[in-house]
Amino acid sequence: MGTGGVTAVLGGGAMGRAILAGVVASAGADAEVRVTTRSRAGAARVAPSPGVTVWDLEDEPDANRIAVRGAALVVVAVKPLAVGEVLGAVRDDLAPGAVVVSVAAGVSLAALARTLPASVAAVRAMPNTPIAIAHGVTGLAGGERVTDAQWSLVRAVFESVGMVVTLDESRLDALGTVSGSGPAYLYFVVEQLIRAARTLGFSPEEASRLVIATFVGAASLVARTGDAPEELRRQVTSPGGTTERAIAVLDDAH
Repeated sequence: MGTGGVTAVLGGGAMGRAILAGVVASAGADAEVRVTTRSRAGAARVAPSPGVTVWDLEDEPDANRIAVRGAALVVVAVKPLAVGEVLGAVRDDLAPGAVVVSVAAGVSLAALARTLPASVAAVRAMPNTPIAIAHGVTGLAGGERVTDAQWSLVRAVFESVGMVVTLDESRLDALGTVSGSGPAYLYFVVEQLIRAARTLGFSPEEASRLVIATFVGAASLVARTGDAPEELRRQVTSPGGTTERAIAVLDDAH
């Protein structure tokens, strides 16, 4: 953002807090950020930050309505089944010209448009969990009413927590398969390699440290060198060696 203004983040779960970090990072010094959570416990998990006000619905039932008033950007980070209820409750409090960003999977732009006033634009965002450490990937798809200024506002938030890809809504599911589910696939491989390392005699701590460092190093090498993964793989695969045989087994299983 960089120009001040008011941003509301409805939902203080893990994803909401990660997005909040992007909001704070992209906001100007005079910006006001309002966060709402369902419970006092949820509010307590939101890290204090200058310019950020947190309300919980237990103490203030109208917290969502209060938070969105005058906000140029409203991020809805609640469960998919709750999106309609939350937006319906704040509909009359949304500022004309605001943009609402939903991170809920399965809630289409058409569904958002049916709930929102005609003067409010809608964007769908599909971030993955590494946005929590500012290394995420977020897919963005917007409705027809999104202006260039609103796109800049939204992109600034998510670019502060990683890479951003703008695409047609029809491609969000495909992006989710790659970047949304991708971390889980990698975690599974890490898990299996740690297990294998333990069978080779390493302690649980040693196995974890070795495997995680190996993955971080390999990922960094791909990112920094720009070499194709196939080429990097060939560099560590000796003909007739154990690595080649292991890869052949994996390839056959695929």
